[in-house]
Amino acid sequence: MSERPPATAHRGAAPSCRTPPPRRAARAGKAAFVILGLALCSLLSGCTQIRYVAQASLGQISMAWNARSLKDAIGDARLPWRTRALLREVPHIKRFGERHGLTPTDNYRTYVELDRPAAVWVVSACEPLRFRSKTWSFPIVGTVPYLGWFDLEDARDFAEPLRAAGWDVDVRPAGAYSTLGWLEDPVLSTMIAHGDEALGELANVVLHESLHATLYLKGQTRLNESLANFVGDELAKAYLDERLGPTSPEKMSYMREQARSEARARALHDAYLRLSRLYASPVSDAEKRAEKQAVLARLAAEIGARRPLNNASLVQFRVYNSGAPELRALLATCGGSWPRFLGALRKLERHRFDAPQEHIGKVVEPLIQSGCR
Repeated sequence: MSERPPATAHRGAAPSCRTPPPRRAARAGKAAFVILGLALCSLLSGCTQIRYVAQASLGQISMAWNARSLKDAIGDARLPWRTRALLREVPHIKRFGERHGLTPTDNYRTYVELDRPAAVWVVSACEPLRFRSKTWSFPIVGTVPYLGWFDLEDARDFAEPLRAAGWDVDVRPAGAYSTLGWLEDPVLSTMIAHGDEALGELANVVLHESLHATLYLKGQTRLNESLANFVGDELAKAYLDERLGPTSPEKMSYMREQARSEARARALHDAYLRLSRLYASPVSDAEKRAEKQAVLARLAAEIGARRPLNNASLVQFRVYNSGAPELRALLATCGGSWPRFLGALRKLERHRFDAPQEHIGKVVEPLIQSGCR
């Protein structure tokens, strides 16, 4: 599952108990069938907990049950005009991505109005004096350093034993996620931001998640997410330029948000490097813990953190924000052609990695040296 931070949520009605339309029932049935197969596979292989599989199954079936076509949502006068206008852009965003090499899918043909501020809550854990994540393994996606929960209390309940065992734990909201092509992903109300940056943010999420349906390397979460972040960020800018123009209010607002995000990323990166050096130093564990708290307190004040920061927070940042210089260099080597860029990266699908790759540059550099062939 791939996640993105939340934008905003519109309050919706509770799920109806009336008999669903045939298409809605079919989607829910397909979701139930696919997830049941994945659950059985996971349980038989001993790779995950029954509780996690159960909540994921019920959450996904609920999504499918409550999804309605974009056409119906766009024509629903009960939805805010602004929401409907943004939903009209989704087919254009998908076609734009396909013209730039992303795989056509049946995703984002439906809309789900959520009655919560996030699509899922993501739990991750890390050792307290070393940047080594706890991981979970699944038959389809391989090893991952996080688990997404559809209910906040379930996420907190899952996180508590990890904290009690001594892990640094982070529980963060995500506004979107991808089922990697197993199911038809809907547009979610949590994918729609408040301000003029909303179109750029929506394009970013759709393009980010579409990248996962185009290229996904089993067990390589950092590479998968960092690549999706790079593609979403860059193609969203290009989409706004083409659709509205480089000086449109929507583009300018989106770029301001991107600048704030990049400043936050630099601060997180600097803190990660400082703590990496600290953990590798010969000082006592007590001194490391004291200095760690000081570094994290300064970081929280600098970025205006809304939740406690710890090693798990910083590791998750690295998962989504690694290798951008090398990916940008590969795109340049490919003459700025996104189809060529993605074609070069698809060579990695034939490569057998012995372990999750921590240094994206080392993976991408050979593709640059080969001249994007």
